[in-house]
Amino acid sequence: RTSFAFGQPRGGRLLGRHFAFGVRGAEVSALVILDLHNHSIKSDDGRAKVENYCQWISKKGVEAIEPMNTGGTARFEDFSITLTQAFHSSGHVEEDGRVTYLGQPNGLVFHFDNGPTVYHMGDTDIFGDMALIEELHHPKIAMVPVGDRLTMGAAVAAIACRRYFDFETIIPIHWGTLPILDKDPQTFLEAMEGEASKVVTPKIGEAFEV
Repeated sequence: RTSFAFGQPRGGRLLGRHFAFGVRGAEVSALVILDLHNHSIKSDDGRAKVENYCQWISKKGVEAIEPMNTGGTARFEDFSITLTQAFHSSGHVEEDGRVTYLGQPNGLVFHFDNGPTVYHMGDTDIFGDMALIEELHHPKIAMVPVGDRLTMGAAVAAIACRRYFDFETIIPIHWGTLPILDKDPQTFLEAMEGEASKVVTPKIGEAFEV
């Protein structure tokens, strides 16, 4: 409930993953894979992951890598992506208890040449500079974490959407994947009140149009 494949009319696919082990072991067909943050990723031999994710994935044979950092934009054939800030954590606890810091977590803004702008918040709490993301990017479709405990909860997520953005479609994410998270997005729907009609809750693995 956090990873999405974006299809375009010409047939290209993007895969937005909220962190890398969300699709580990799965076969993925995508033009671009976008990773927002990492938790407890290990190499195949069980040793601790190196600090830089781009370095680590290059050692696994991936050659087409586009390093980025917060605020940066990368341009591809008919779309661009911009990394925004997100308030979360990103690290790996090694077997001896030491924590390896894995960099700043991020959100993603997708600008398509022939489509609405999409904002994947990643894992985050609310923050005032969401107003700047709206001012700079004007996203119309959003993936918003609502599950509480590890991200903002439903009530706060609804405040973020209603106070800072003018979304047309909202997809709640990061719920029901762990026992400690909200089991469904119903509380978020209720908190959205008169704007609940903007919320879409697709089934896992099923395609949907927005």
